[in-house]
Amino acid sequence: MNLTRHHGGIIILLSFTVAMLLTIIPLSDGLRSWRPDWVTLTLIFWCLALPYRVSVASGFIVGLLLDVLTGTLLGQHALALSIIAYVCVRLHQRIRIYPMWQQALTVLVMLVLHQLLTLWVDSTIGRPARPLSYWLPSLVGALLWPFMYRFLTSVRINFQVQ
Repeated sequence: MNLTRHHGGIIILLSFTVAMLLTIIPLSDGLRSWRPDWVTLTLIFWCLALPYRVSVASGFIVGLLLDVLTGTLLGQHALALSIIAYVCVRLHQRIRIYPMWQQALTVLVMLVLHQLLTLWVDSTIGRPARPLSYWLPSLVGALLWPFMYRFLTSVRINFQVQ
């Protein structure tokens, strides 16, 4: 029996809420294609930092909320984020010891995997093909990963999220 108390559940929920707000902030057409996938980046961080608290079920729930929020097919992001969470939790010990540039490359692969899964669902239901700019958020997210990692790590330390 584990008698340690977990702290910071509200901070984790708040970080996902902020990520979802950043996802729906209106942007111009030119900037919209450069918007990183904030929710996936946040999920990756928490799965790497606290794999025993944020895992596949969290990815599924956050994905369902993201589906409802963005108006996509119900379950599309839930499937993708569940798979991303599984990969992160499964490999968290390896990924955490990588240098930051290798972590960013790993995050790029996970972000591309997320976009591939949503593209697969879109093509299955008959949506038209996406332009080449569809892949920009993955690249931007990988470039922002070191900053997001440092920011969320400082939040985790300051609020003693365990």
